[in-house]
Amino acid sequence: MANTTQTTKLTHAGALKMLDAAVKKAEAMGVPQCIAIVDEGCNLLAFSRMDGSKVLSIDTATAKARTSASSKAPTGKTPPEYELKMAIATGGKFANLKGGLPVIVGGVCVGGIGVGSGTGDQDVECAAAALAAIGAQTSF
Repeated sequence: MANTTQTTKLTHAGALKMLDAAVKKAEAMGVPQCIAIVDEGCNLLAFSRMDGSKVLSIDTATAKARTSASSKAPTGKTPPEYELKMAIATGGKFANLKGGLPVIVGGVCVGGIGVGSGTGDQDVECAAAALAAIGAQTSF
């Protein structure tokens, strides 16, 4: 049995490319956003708070990114009866609001992106633009 394994990682350069694409999409939509990108371990790689975005979205965007990376699934799909339990159990670090997408490349989840300050659908649209910029999976 092997003691180590090679893994695919989201790089800082990849995270910045995603961030740039999400910002451009938000600008085109006229919706300033908070955008957080984390690696597979839920560690922050890149973040931007656009001028005019909501202050509370700093935390929710980051929570969405962590949640999608950890669950390897989009946010907003957890049954409502688990939302409060999830928030309490993680000290608010995870959220079930729409706008978080896993970053899946070649079938491997390498992180998550969370976007917040628009409607849930606007947040998802910006996150999907970021995924497309690096060739990550965009349909879930």
